[in-house]
Formats: sequence, structure tokens, C-alpha cells
Amino acid sequence: MYFKDVIGQDEIKQQLIRSVHTGQIAHAQLFCGPEGIGKFPLALAYARYIQCTNRGESDACGQCPSCKQFNNLMHPDLHFVFPVVKNEKKKKRVSDDYIAEWRTFLAENTYFNIDQWLEHIDAANSQAMIYADESAEILRKISLKPFEADYKVMIIWLPERMNAVCANKLLKLLEEPYEKTVFLLVSDNAAAILGTILSRAQHIRLRPLSETQVASSLTAQYSLSAEDAATVAHMAGGNYLKALETIRVSEENRLHFDLFVRLMRLAYTRRIKDLKSWSEEVAELGRERERKFLQYAQRMLRENYIYNVRQPEINYMTAEELEFSSRFAPFIHERNVIPIMEELGRAYDDIGQNANGKIVFFDLSIKMIMLLKS
Repeated sequence: MYFKDVIGQDEIKQQLIRSVHTGQIAHAQLFCGPEGIGKFPLALAYARYIQCTNRGESDACGQCPSCKQFNNLMHPDLHFVFPVVKNEKKKKRVSDDYIAEWRTFLAENTYFNIDQWLEHIDAANSQAMIYADESAEILRKISLKPFEADYKVMIIWLPERMNAVCANKLLKLLEEPYEKTVFLLVSDNAAAILGTILSRAQHIRLRPLSETQVASSLTAQYSLSAEDAATVAHMAGGNYLKALETIRVSEENRLHFDLFVRLMRLAYTRRIKDLKSWSEEVAELGRERERKFLQYAQRMLRENYIYNVRQPEINYMTAEELEFSSRFAPFIHERNVIPIMEELGRAYDDIGQNANGKIVFFDLSIKMIMLLKS
């Protein structure tokens, strides 16, 4: 990862580059802001730039031994700490126990979140944390002298998930830092980090990306048309990860869109027999996909209600969704928008509690008949 690979954040990039040129590298820096705006890739690019032995004015050289080691994330003076799932059977308790999976994950993903990491390591429903055992590993790595670079760099991803014992050990290291040691903390929720740690770190606040920045990257990286890229960028709201997810789940969204349109049309025309068939079809999707459809239906309901305000800048729909909504939106208004949202939410909860999907969706469709006519 290089600075040039990080989307936007130009002002922050210049700030980081300047700190290296002037030798004023803070020993603890907190990269904070919403998910999907490039905090981790920026921290990684910064670490590369710090340790590059032939750095340019605005980026690492890519040719020196340090940069080549960074290509595989194998630099001896670069360390990672990240949430893990304890697995006593495989004796996995700290970040280094997952380092092979972590390197593979980073090689495949630039912008990511905790759910993707947990899926990568097959964590199922287990909670990921940075456990107390990690504190000894952090101390051991930081106490070593640099092998090749001038600085040792430790990137801590999601320090808000750090066990209290580990957080207090980290605090002591930040209070009395080792020479030529840099901690780069990357957080989605800085408010959940120990307050004394926050007070000892330089805060680097990143802003959501602009729609133009997101659209340009989508066009360059995924060959989207300018129109499609602009639509996805608008829906993403400055979150590049959300933009990527929108592209990846487009097929699923098309299914959801089709089901939503059919439900509304059948309910409006009171075709009870067809609604029963529709309910049986949805019930075949499986509980997780059924709940995703209900979430999609809630989003579409919200967007159709907002559509009536006639302020397109606050609508987040694809071109196909917009075309349908131009005709459907008048049927969603102050009298029925909340009751319909409540029925969708009730169906979501019922499916989560293992209720019979055919009954739940048929009941929902019957209620939709009455609510659309209200």
C-alpha cells in the first residue's frame, strides 16, 4: 500500500509526509473516523513511507529492500495487533497466531471491516477481541531494537476492542515510549477507547470521501460507466467499503427489488392467490436471506417516502429503483409509512425467532393490502 493507492484524504497525506520529512513523527497516532474511508490503508502507507530507505517527496520508492519486504507485509520492524477469536484447541490467542491469515486477508482486501475479517477466519458467531494475552506480545516486540529501519512501527487495528488489561499495558507504553517506536492506532469508534490512551495519542481525523472521489475510483478500478459509478457513489455516502459492497451484492439486490415490486403490485391489486404464491417463494430463501429482503424493503420504503419531498440529493437509489419509485412513491405517505415500517420490522423479528416463513410473509402481504389503501 502506497499513498497513491489511498483514495482521497490528500490533506492528511500531506500532513503525514511532512512529519517524516521534518522528523516530527508522533510516537502514538490515532487514525479515526467512520468506516470505509481509508484509515487502515492510509496507516499502512504511512508505515511504509516511514521505513522506506529511499523515499521520494510524496511516496515510498517501491524498490528498496524495505519496500520489497512491505509487499508481503514481512518487514521485521512492522508489527500488527488486531482482534482475534480465541481457539484453545488450535492454541490461537494472539494476533501472531493468525498472522498468516492476516497477511492473506490484507493481500485480498484494501478497504474492509471486522465482519469481513471474521468471515475470513471462519469465526462464525464468536466475538473478536484483543485479549489480555496480547499485552505481553506487544511489550516483547516493542522492547526489541529495530532490525533494519530507523523506526519500529506497530499498527493496532480497532483498539476499541482491546481488553481492559491489555489497554492498561498499552497505556504504560504510551506514557513511557521506547525510542524510535511508533504506534498507529486505527479506530472506527474512538469514543470506546480508554480515555487515557486517547489523551496520549495525536488524533488524525479522516473525513468521508466525496462522491467524485468514490466514483472516479470505481470507474478506474472496476470499469463502471460514469453514470453507474456516480449512482453507487451517491448511495455509498462517502464510504468506499459500502460502495464495493453495493457492487458485489448487485445480483442479490436485483432479487430483492423484484420481490419488493411484485409484493407492492400484488398487494395493491388485491391478488390474494398470487400473494400466497409470493409468500411461499420468499420463504424458500432461508432465514438470513429473508431478513435481508425485509431490510431491503424497509430501505425502499424510506427512499420512496423521501422521494415525495423531491430533493434528489437525499435519495439513494439505483436508476431502476428510481424508475419504479417515480410511480410508486405517491402511495407511501404520512398515514401509512410508519405502520408499514412497523410491519416489516415485526416480520424481521418473527423470522429471527424461527417463525414459519410462509405464514409470516403471507400475513405481511395481507396487511400490505390494507396499508397501501389507507
